[in-house]
Amino acid sequence: MCGIGGVKLAESGLIGEQLVQMMTALRHRGTDSTGFALYGPWQADRLIVRLRVEGRERLPATLKQVEAALCETGGALVSPPTWDGAEQASDAFVRLEVIRTVDVERLTAAWIALGGIEVHSFGHSLEIIKDVGDAQTVAARHNLRSFVGTHGLGHCRLATESEVDVAHGHPFWARPFPDVAIVHNGQITNYFKSRRLLQQRGYQFSSENDSELISVFIADRMKQGQGFEEALRYSISALDGVFTYLLSTPAGIGMAKDRLAIKPMIAAQTKAVVVMATEEQAIRQVLREEIDTTSYGQGEVVIWAR
Repeated sequence: MCGIGGVKLAESGLIGEQLVQMMTALRHRGTDSTGFALYGPWQADRLIVRLRVEGRERLPATLKQVEAALCETGGALVSPPTWDGAEQASDAFVRLEVIRTVDVERLTAAWIALGGIEVHSFGHSLEIIKDVGDAQTVAARHNLRSFVGTHGLGHCRLATESEVDVAHGHPFWARPFPDVAIVHNGQITNYFKSRRLLQQRGYQFSSENDSELISVFIADRMKQGQGFEEALRYSISALDGVFTYLLSTPAGIGMAKDRLAIKPMIAAQTKAVVVMATEEQAIRQVLREEIDTTSYGQGEVVIWAR
């Protein structure tokens, strides 16, 4: 039932605004949470980190703990932390810039061990912003409309199997791989077996959501030497269930559909932009002129490369 979508621009532009409008058009598919994976300018000398901190009244003390854990794991801040301006909220969303040589998995584990901290993303260009509520609510709190970048993903969620909270909202980051994110509509039925196999390879998970599993699965396949398209195709036979997902990297956006093709995905493109979504009305928020659309079927894989 969830709604997913993505945008890839030929030149940098207001992808935040475009994705907010797309997810607003898919609001009827779920308003439990809404999230975005946004790719801004590449920062070669640093990693951008997005965190959620519970207990806003303790934010100064928590940030000291966050920086201490960063230093203990061999990292350092590149610039002072910033956070959202919702002063009456019970939580805070923090943006950090850290040195690029930091051990991402070790640092992620150290921050989570502090308690009350969710690590939403690491990336040289990726920033994941997600929160409870619909697209307009999330956009207002997180100043999404002004975000400039090359491509990104959006997700509006109707919780069916997991809690209604920020942690289980999409997109998911492929921990511990920087700059890899996923949005997903469907269900993986061999989730527990697949998770155990990845854990045996040393991977840790931040949730029990099957979408996070897919992102780590694909990133691991690429780490082992498979290309982007090859890894997506492999997932169709390796993962059981009904699913359509969009997975993004700095190189672009990929889509894979299971062999039953129950979960819809359509796309349209011009020279300036490629837009893909669960429903055409979301695409129309970006491409309002008369367009031809493509609907994808059983076991299809598509790569929209930058």
